Amino acid sequence: MPAEPPRAPAQLSAIYGTGSAATFFGLPSAAVADAAGADIAIFGADTATPYPAAGAYCAGAPKAIRAGVGNRVAVLGHMDFDLGGAMLPQGVTAVDCGDLAIDPNDSAGNRAAITAATNTLLDGGAVPVLLGGDDSVPIPFFHAFEGRGAFTVLQIDAHIDWRDELQGIRLGLSSPMRRASEMGWIEHIVQVGARGVGSARVSDFEDARAAGVTFITAREVAAHGIQMAIDAIPLGKNLLITLDCDGLDPSIIPAVIGVSPGGLSYWQTVELLHGAAQRSRIAGFDLVEFMPERDIQQQGALVAGRLVANAIGLIARQRMKR
Repeated sequence: MPAEPPRAPAQLSAIYGTGSAATFFGLPSAAVADAAGADIAIFGADTATPYPAAGAYCAGAPKAIRAGVGNRVAVLGHMDFDLGGAMLPQGVTAVDCGDLAIDPNDSAGNRAAITAATNTLLDGGAVPVLLGGDDSVPIPFFHAFEGRGAFTVLQIDAHIDWRDELQGIRLGLSSPMRRASEMGWIEHIVQVGARGVGSARVSDFEDARAAGVTFITAREVAAHGIQMAIDAIPLGKNLLITLDCDGLDPSIIPAVIGVSPGGLSYWQTVELLHGAAQRSRIAGFDLVEFMPERDIQQQGALVAGRLVANAIGLIARQRMKR
């Protein structure tokens, strides 16, 4: 007798008393231009500046992440034990603005669209939450914060992303932290989770250290716990968080292009997000490097979605205290 096939995640929706939805956790949909007044606004971008050799390998990532938590729509008022209450406390609003129109052959246009959307949301008073997309997406995302104060960047990533150029491209996925270091409005960078090898050379790491970056490697987290990473985040600052899915161990999120063993656990990442929110104000959040075709039964999409839900919940609680 053949084994019963795995139960599709969508079938669990009856247990939660929910159905499927095209938006993240069933949030109301809104165009970017109409999101003014929301406390939090989500939008997706598949890529910004792809390398010719890799292409837009995260195509469809925002939709896949939404689908990963698709059986949990309409549960915004339910108890979320990771947050100690509902994801959105009463009186805090969030909307999903859908995905930007992205053309893998128009990098300049992609970057302009990401920066423009982020600017529109910031001008309207919302905290932007960006679903990526490869790791070139944070560069135009960060650009939108120019002239809005000084910021600290917290990056969770297996790789340090400090190449000056790769394949003649200076705005690709190997360069976002070097480019961030050149932005006058970003005053400090904390990078957590580096391990193994990637595109960075020893000289790139030395350049990062010379620029004042604080590194907490995955090995240090394993040996000493996540608190040392939390303690490295400055107090009372405006914080931009960029979370690369390969910062977590691939047994948790397999859907990445640069697999490396020994990454952060789900709970270490959650505790880091919560600790960061206790020390600084989250002004923007992005999750990147999710590769749908490498996912296993939506496992990675579910974890990625839960991390985004944690970020939204933390931002919502900060908005309540304004």
